[in-house]
Amino acid sequence: MRLIDERSTAFRAAVAAAPTFDMQVPTHPERTLFDLVQHVGMGRRKAAAVVAAGPADGPPEKSAWEGGPGAPRERDALLAWWTESIEQLASALREAGPDRDCWTWWDDSQSPQTSGAWARRQIHEIAVHTYDAQLTVGAPQPLPDEVALDGFDDCQFTLCSTTVAWPHKPAVVDYHATEGASWRLWLSHDGARAARLPRPAASEDPDTPDASAQGTASDLVLMFYNRIPLDSLKLKGDRHIFDQLIAWDPSV
Repeated sequence: MRLIDERSTAFRAAVAAAPTFDMQVPTHPERTLFDLVQHVGMGRRKAAAVVAAGPADGPPEKSAWEGGPGAPRERDALLAWWTESIEQLASALREAGPDRDCWTWWDDSQSPQTSGAWARRQIHEIAVHTYDAQLTVGAPQPLPDEVALDGFDDCQFTLCSTTVAWPHKPAVVDYHATEGASWRLWLSHDGARAARLPRPAASEDPDTPDASAQGTASDLVLMFYNRIPLDSLKLKGDRHIFDQLIAWDPSV
């Protein structure tokens, strides 16, 4: 809850600093800053509705979060609408507590289907979009270490892990954050499975990966969300595996 509040405040500050909400978002050229605020705010309202609904076989109807006229265009009203969106999310999460079962779209991942997992997802979605807003107004900042380290962990366990078969040759991929955390992703016909690793020297690791990437935790996250290029990281091994990973959509 603390990190949701911190990233939401940073998002609001970046938006409030914009001279106009018609500025194009560099990471989403089809969107203006107004579009970004509306997109992120509606996403938080949807998450609040999902958490409030509790155990379910699917998400609630759109009317549960899309009611009303939508985001207003006037500056003060839009900022107030954003604050209200976050308050709806925070209220739903506080009411649910961390362990309530919820519908999730990551049901075949290694992450739980709980309100706590939804809370975690909110931190990182808001954090990446905060970077988008900051970049739009010309003041991009790296993700805070605490957010970025957990964010890349979430990338692996929630977004990457799946029971959908990897459509290529089996591979092992390692990721190393310069702050001291490492992850391994196994890709096979059984899907994708993630694990946290200790950080031994490469010569001490008996299981050499097929490919690895190293960078700050912030850069790992921003690369994963396609905010910065893959070449921003230090790569070893078969780069083609990363290209395959970027192109892979297990939902298709």
